[in-house]
This record gives sequence, structure tokens and C-alpha cells, in this order.
Amino acid sequence: MVQVDFHFNAPEKWPYVCRLLRKGSVKGKRMGVWVSEESLQSLDQSLWLLNATDFVGHCLATDSEILCKNSSIILGTDWLALMHFANLDIWVNLTPNSPVNFDHVKRLIEVVGPDESDKTSARLRWKHYTQLGFTINRYDLAAQTA
Repeated sequence: MVQVDFHFNAPEKWPYVCRLLRKGSVKGKRMGVWVSEESLQSLDQSLWLLNATDFVGHCLATDSEILCKNSSIILGTDWLALMHFANLDIWVNLTPNSPVNFDHVKRLIEVVGPDESDKTSARLRWKHYTQLGFTINRYDLAAQTA
């Protein structure tokens, strides 16, 4: 059974995602991140700009096999290509789309920012995951900072 965690109301989406990936990496988790083509460079750059003590080893799914094997975070724009990395612990969806295949997926994290288009697409994904019978957890980040 797939567990889906929705992290809603991330005030600054990329810094939040970077902290989330850093936390997973520190805990020894390998994570696959599905990101749009338009956002790939922004996320990659954000991860490189973290403090030296916060470094998160990451690569692109299109990088060499040895680099992907040794990176804790793999960024990709193609969900099905990410599925080839069967030894990942957690998948993160940063696109407005629902994944089409859940082979090997035990945990999926959705990060939703404050803008209305992000919230609207998240509602559709929530409905889709509910119809598939997945366990869904909701984390309201605005409530945590209030």
C-alpha cells in the first residue's frame, strides 16, 4: 500500500523542498524527485546553494549510472524514468500531475505551495490517490508556523 503525505501551504516552496530533501538524506533515505522541466534547474541550483554544512548529494536521472547509484537524491523530469531506480525509499512529486505507475513506491510526498493553481492540482491528485485506496496524511505547514 502506498502512503501519500501532502505538505500543504509551503510558504517558500523551494527552500522547504531543499530542507525536506536534506532531512531525508541525513536520515539515510534515497529519494527520487519528479519535477517539471521548467523547474529542474531551479531546484538543482537551490540544492547547490545550500550552506556547506547542509550539502545534499544529488544528481539528475540522466547523469551516469555510477553517479545516480551514489547519490541520495535523484532529480528527474520523467516519472517512468525515475521508476527505474527501484532502490529509492521515498518519491517526491513537485509536478501538477499524478504519477501513472506506482511500482516500488511505498511513500510519496507531495509539496503544495500557497498559490491557487498549485492547490487546485493538489486537490485533483488527492482525489486520484483516494480513489486508488492509498493512505493519505495531511500536513498543514501554515499551522506549524502559526
